[in-house]
Amino acid sequence: MAPLSVAEARGKILHDVVPTPAEPIAVEAAHGRVLAGGLVARLTQPPFDASAMDGYAVRSGDLTKLPATLELIGEAAAGHPFGGTLGPGQAVRIFTGAPVPAGSDAIVIQEDAERDGTRVRIRNSEVDRTHIRPRGLDFSAGAPLLAGGRRLGPREVSLAAAMGYGQLSVRRRPRLALISTGDELVAPGQTPGRGQIVSSNHLGVAAMAEAAGAEVAFLGIARDLPESLAAHFERAGEADVLVTIGGASVGDHDLVAPVLTAKGMVLSFWKIAMRPGKPLMFGRLKQTRILGLPGNPVSALVCARLFLVPLLRALLGLSPEDDGAELTARSAVALEANGAREHYMRATQRRGEDGLALVTPVRSQDSSLLSPLAEADCLLIRPAGAPAVPMGGLVPILPLDF
Repeated sequence: MAPLSVAEARGKILHDVVPTPAEPIAVEAAHGRVLAGGLVARLTQPPFDASAMDGYAVRSGDLTKLPATLELIGEAAAGHPFGGTLGPGQAVRIFTGAPVPAGSDAIVIQEDAERDGTRVRIRNSEVDRTHIRPRGLDFSAGAPLLAGGRRLGPREVSLAAAMGYGQLSVRRRPRLALISTGDELVAPGQTPGRGQIVSSNHLGVAAMAEAAGAEVAFLGIARDLPESLAAHFERAGEADVLVTIGGASVGDHDLVAPVLTAKGMVLSFWKIAMRPGKPLMFGRLKQTRILGLPGNPVSALVCARLFLVPLLRALLGLSPEDDGAELTARSAVALEANGAREHYMRATQRRGEDGLALVTPVRSQDSSLLSPLAEADCLLIRPAGAPAVPMGGLVPILPLDF
């Protein structure tokens, strides 16, 4: 099987993805979730003409000659409207957010007035009608304000509540089962024995998946034995996505594909013409999409960023390409011509003089080194067969965070 390009592999992974079902959720818990359908305002905001300032509600007809003295007949505050109607020569003390009393068509700010008991003197000042926020200034009932497929951030959650929603219909979080594989792995916090290393890749992959909207269940470390792998796979249940880390190549100890194939997995591909991350496996087991990530730390995390994040976004009904689309930047150093595999170089960026990011590859591109990856904030993309790039040349980059 010839290695696929990154675009071809992503196309196979995203083929026929159907968004997860909708589920109801309280608006208080909706931050970060994705709307299953559009929202139409149930209320009008503001629901009444409201004062935008502290001052006095008046009739503009009483202010044709200034200064003018008016009779103060009451007070209006937020949540405590004035119940009467202004007549000629009258005013009501009013505070920001309060409903404008009937009969009033202007607000005089308190700095332009002097109160003396039940009288208020309006100084020389132009009447400014913008101090009244008319009913429906923000939105009116029936207005479509939030489209389906939108991720709910702080602003969207606030808007949905103001529109009259206490409960929202959102996409169920994709269920992701995560398994690390390898006899050499020990749990974080344990002291590795001879020939062992700490299992850390799953933490980064899980964090990335959760940031993309998934519900992650880490099923532990499977040993390089068919029975151990099979038992862990059985625990995945009906996950939307099963992610394995390590064991996805074709060596004598790479048993992930054979064990899953024996369970009924239909293998789509197992290698990609890219670096880091050539040994990437993808297949289907009934409704579960299976992504086998490489065991090298950088390879696992880069492949998760390139393939797992778009898959999770598609399952949420989001555009897979809106997770931090490729950007154009300038290389801070000269780059050699690239070979036959797409290269996703770890790099840092800073703002250049022309507004474009200026990117510098990190000190090492070794796929086993986590510390340079932690320094990076983007991937500098070198297409297959790309020619050399001079210092300052244009290059595509992909943000690591999204």
